[in-house]
Order: sequence, then structure tokens, then C-alpha cells
Amino acid sequence: MVKPAAQRKAVEHVRQAFAISERRACAILSVDRTSMRYAHRRSDDGDLRSRLCEIALERRRFGYRRLGIMLAREGMVMNHKKLLRLYREENLRVRRRRGRKRAMGTRAPMTLPQAPNQRWSLDFVSDTLVCGRRFRMLAVVDDFTRECLALVADTSLSGARVGRELDAIIAVRGRPLMIVSDNGTELTSLAILRWTQDRRIEWHYIAPGKPQQNGFVESFDGRLRDECLNETLFASLGHARSVLKNWRDDYNHVRPHSGIGGLTPTDAARRLVQPCPDGHHDNPGLYLYQPALITTHVPICGVQLS
Repeated sequence: MVKPAAQRKAVEHVRQAFAISERRACAILSVDRTSMRYAHRRSDDGDLRSRLCEIALERRRFGYRRLGIMLAREGMVMNHKKLLRLYREENLRVRRRRGRKRAMGTRAPMTLPQAPNQRWSLDFVSDTLVCGRRFRMLAVVDDFTRECLALVADTSLSGARVGRELDAIIAVRGRPLMIVSDNGTELTSLAILRWTQDRRIEWHYIAPGKPQQNGFVESFDGRLRDECLNETLFASLGHARSVLKNWRDDYNHVRPHSGIGGLTPTDAARRLVQPCPDGHHDNPGLYLYQPALITTHVPICGVQLS
């Protein structure tokens, strides 16, 4: 179907090419004459469009919903239909990257935290510098608030180094009840086993070949690679550390997180931390749930966790 703007251009072209009247040109092309005299009254939203394009250019992996949250923070509030229309008219789109196939198996019960700083998840992510040298990153995530507690980059990350980085986090936040990781050689080393015994922290290893059992940090890894690693060429290890530090600060304090109602992890942690009544323990612990049996989301202090 031809849009009215294209119809008006066609009528004008026929009039100039054959020197005929507007009435005759409309009759030949079967165009309603009222559409030729229509005066566009809608605002072009120039400021809104320019700001939308600026944010989309800065954050190329954000879709229109997340861009709408960023605009709303600046006072530019609109309904989702208008936002989607402007998003499409400006030819803004996020190219979908094809992911690798994963084996599907039965889901094992997982332990969910009831408060911040109860369960942390660890994982390693790797990338390369422009010279071809590989480096690794240690990501530590609080499973309840989705905060990135640490993002350490180096060419080598041993079990002893992992323990030192965890000690640095504990010095600021305190000890967690549980740490979850896969079965990598660094995380099953004697250094980590000795560290868990000395700190008296439970360390849970997921089943081999089941990354979905460590879904919180795996989701974080996906966002890190999609929004940062795939968008940046790292000239040196120092450059990589600087970029990762800035991205971590942005992730914790600016980037809206869809899993916690569009809040930032820092805002979610601030809202969820509440004083405990007298006689209650300040660390309520963890509870177990069966994913296959859960059919509804349980709201906690206004934020839904799935």
C-alpha cells in the first residue's frame, strides 16, 4: 500500500510531466484529492528524536524499551506506541546476534537468596587484545540485586588470585552465605578449597555442562559481551581495565535492568535493604525452590524476581 506522502509525490510528478491539472492527475492515479490538501499538524518531535538517536548511538545494543527508560529519566515520557513509532522512523534497530546451540536437560533445584549479599556467582570471560593476546576477566555478581561486585581483567587468574579478589570484596561488603561457580580448574584448586575452609563460606559447584544452573552470572556475561566486549577493540590490558571499570560503574548505577523492574542494581539494593524487626536475625538465609513447580513470581519489596 502506497502511503499518502508517496501519493502526493506521484501526483505532482504526473502534473509536471504531462502538464495536466491536479483533478485529472488524481483521477488517473486513483488518489483522493483531500489527501493532496492535508496539512500535517503533528509535531515533528525534533528534540526528542535527536536525543533518542544520541542515546541509541551511545548504547547501540539497547532496544526501544530500554531507551524509553533512559529518556524517562530525563523527563521525556511517552507511551510505548509513540516511542516505537519514533524508533522505527529513525531506522533504529538492534541486530540480533545468533547464539550457539545449547543442550537442553532437566533443571536441577537452585538456591535463591532472600536479601542482598547472601549468594554470589562467579564466572570467567575471555577476550583478545588487538595484538592477538588473550586475557581473561573474573566476574562476580550478587544474585539478588544483580550488582557486579568485581570485574577483574588479567592475562592469568589463578585460584589464589581469585581468593584475594574475593577477600577485597568481603572487606567492603562482608561475607556471603554461599558462592556459586562452575567446575573450572582455578575454582576447584587447592587454593580455593583452602580459602573456603578458612573463611567458612559454602561453595556450590554447578553440575558439569549445566551453565543454566548459574544463570545470573551467565546472563551478566551475555550483557558484558554484547554491550562492551563486542563493541570495543582493546589496545592494551590497561585500556581493557579502564573500559571495564567504566562499564561496570555504568551497569551498576545507570543501566536499567529489566529483571528488577527497570531499576539499576544500586537502586534495587538501596530499596530492598530494610531494617529487621527486633528478635529477627539480620541474615534470613537462603531458600530452595523447584523451577518446574514455580508458576508465579513472588514480589519482594516491589521488585519481582523470576
